[in-house]
Amino acid sequence: MTFVVTDNCIKCKYTDCVEVCPVDCFYEGPNFLVIHPDECIDCALCEPECPAQAIFSEDEVPEDQQEFIALNTELAEVWPNITERKDALADAEEWDGVKDKLKHLER
Repeated sequence: MTFVVTDNCIKCKYTDCVEVCPVDCFYEGPNFLVIHPDECIDCALCEPECPAQAIFSEDEVPEDQQEFIALNTELAEVWPNITERKDALADAEEWDGVKDKLKHLER
């Protein structure tokens, strides 16, 4: 089992979750984070740390966001690892809660 970063992280990219991860399984893109499914140990420490509530256990990813399971796997293979907390994107608060942000994902 793994945890998955979903839609609400896009254009927010809070990194509070990165700071608590004991195995450094987060990877960073321009405006989104992903979790590498082969590195995640299912400790669940990241989920409550996400201010945008964008992290779900793989078996609890909302039906309308199932594509994020494959997206996390794909992007974790190409994006650099992130191990320390950074400031969220400048307009993160404005984007938090906006629906259907996948079209804004920067690869």
